[in-house]
Amino acid sequence: MRNPPLSLYVHIPWCVQKCPYCDFNSHGLKSAIPEKEYVSHLLDDLAIDAARIGDRTVETVFIGGGTPSLFSEAAMHALITGIRERVNLAENAEITMEANPGTVESGRFKGFRQAGVNRLSVGVQSFQPAHLTLLGRIHDDTQATKAVKQAHEAGLPTFNLDLMHGLPQQSVANAMSDLEQGIALAPYHLSWYQLTIEPNTPFYSKPPALPDDDILWDIQQQGHNTLKAAGFEQYEISAYSKPGHQCQHNLNYWRFGDYLGIGCGAHGKITDVTDGSITRTVKVKHPRGYMELSRPYLDKENVVQAEDLPFEFFMNRFRLVEPCPITDFEALTGVSLQTGELRALEQAEKQGLLDISPTHWQVTAQGRRYLNTLLTGFV
Repeated sequence: MRNPPLSLYVHIPWCVQKCPYCDFNSHGLKSAIPEKEYVSHLLDDLAIDAARIGDRTVETVFIGGGTPSLFSEAAMHALITGIRERVNLAENAEITMEANPGTVESGRFKGFRQAGVNRLSVGVQSFQPAHLTLLGRIHDDTQATKAVKQAHEAGLPTFNLDLMHGLPQQSVANAMSDLEQGIALAPYHLSWYQLTIEPNTPFYSKPPALPDDDILWDIQQQGHNTLKAAGFEQYEISAYSKPGHQCQHNLNYWRFGDYLGIGCGAHGKITDVTDGSITRTVKVKHPRGYMELSRPYLDKENVVQAEDLPFEFFMNRFRLVEPCPITDFEALTGVSLQTGELRALEQAEKQGLLDISPTHWQVTAQGRRYLNTLLTGFV
């Protein structure tokens, strides 16, 4: 068993208003954000978690939400500086911050760049006014275009554009229009993912009319071809990038890497090679509880049981287009493949969902389409 690469996830829970499809831990603004106090708690949280990793190097940082771009440039600078002071952060670490076009004033991206952010993820979702309204987004198509142009002007070495498809009553032509407008803005990375209806959301309580499976398949096929023709390479089910611009932080998740999670409701995964254990952590969810000094930041902690590791590994690893070295399984989980898992892999190969060589597993295009079917053998 070996230590995998290590990342850091930072959660900022506030947003202007919560979108009806969102099941993330986010809270609509009711008053001014206590950003100075929250940054202080984040860094205290990190100082405690640093004991779990010793002198291991943190390779990537992802600041997600909520809407991190609601924070000031000064608060972001204090956060990133504080991270460097508390852990061994790689000199060339990828540091991503999520941004909402409706919260970005002119010039703010340059300020975030100066604070230490070197990659932005801009949550456009759609360029269609009707869909933006239905999705509860606070920006319009003009603000979306302006935000992406600002990302270019800020001199960032790379940035991502988030777009959704499979939106209520969306046609193939409408989805392609969104995608083509996104491509025309020349992002380095495009996350293009299907809207899903999640429990405990307004969309779950009152589901909108979504495109049928045939339309969804046509959208995915035409979208994939459009992105490929524009020079984007698919490297994960919903992730496309120009060569050399893959999101290293998300790659670490999908390759079953380790990550600390700080902030409200943040999740972490840490490997201990001395005893072969993998521990998952969850922080206190609500901002008020998280910032109470009388409470610890940690809410839950559990060691992943050996019988659960195959599903956890394959659930992440098989999202990727790249082949998976067979040796990674035991090296990163600390357990050996059992008869049941070997049979599931053989069955997936017979179904055309997986190609198996002496050294690698390779999920096929059919396997990515029917990933849930592929994964049922490991539950």
